[in-house]
Amino acid sequence: MHTPATGASVLYEERGAVALVTLNRPEALNSFTRQMHRDLWDALDRAEANPVIRALVLTGAGRGFCAGADLAEFDFEPGPDLIRRADPGPVIDQAFNPTARRIQSLRVPVIAAVNGVAAGAGASLAMTCDIAIAAPGASFIQAFSKIGLIPDAGGSWFLVERLGLARAMALALTGDKLPAAHAKEWGMIWDVQDDPLAAALAMAEKLAVMPTRALVATRALLRDASTRTLNQQLDAERDTQSALGATHDYIEGVTAFRQKRAPQFKGE
Repeated sequence: MHTPATGASVLYEERGAVALVTLNRPEALNSFTRQMHRDLWDALDRAEANPVIRALVLTGAGRGFCAGADLAEFDFEPGPDLIRRADPGPVIDQAFNPTARRIQSLRVPVIAAVNGVAAGAGASLAMTCDIAIAAPGASFIQAFSKIGLIPDAGGSWFLVERLGLARAMALALTGDKLPAAHAKEWGMIWDVQDDPLAAALAMAEKLAVMPTRALVATRALLRDASTRTLNQQLDAERDTQSALGATHDYIEGVTAFRQKRAPQFKGE
């Protein structure tokens, strides 16, 4: 087991073929500072750079998963230039959006173990992961309307995709708490488990021996399906399938099937 930390605000650990990344500001419910984004990117870089890593689990330390942006980083001191100083646009552009894009483009599947509250961009972060498993006491809160803002870090897109417009709209406008059980029932997350981290690690270990490139290509096809017509999606499927046809894991998978043996996938 390899257990280096990438920085105080994010912990990184390797468990065989699975990387475990833990948001580590429990006293602030793991709310994001700019440095924490940088530490998270370092952890994701580390996982990607190690060919042994074939899946990643993202969780939070303490009683919360992630409470979104740390508002203490915003400059609300009265005085000149307040509007410019308090503008949330730059931190979204420079930190939250790059984080969402980075997770969605990671070369391995990502499972969120939502151990507690996921609020604001923290809820978006959970939805950015490919699969999310939450604790029974976890909840998802679109906290933005309470402070005069809109769902960000992908939240406005994921909410509609996962929940449909009626549920997404009411959740986003009211800022009401969505308990984990409802989040599962409504399709926001995959599952609710008493020990979400153990369940997420088990899921990651299952995915880590599967054809990694095919899993990530599946993510991209499903995520972008709503932006294409059926004819366009048929073409995208054809092109993706053809590219995967040149991979080791495709040849191995079919060969193993024909030989009635277990495949030995390499993620290549």
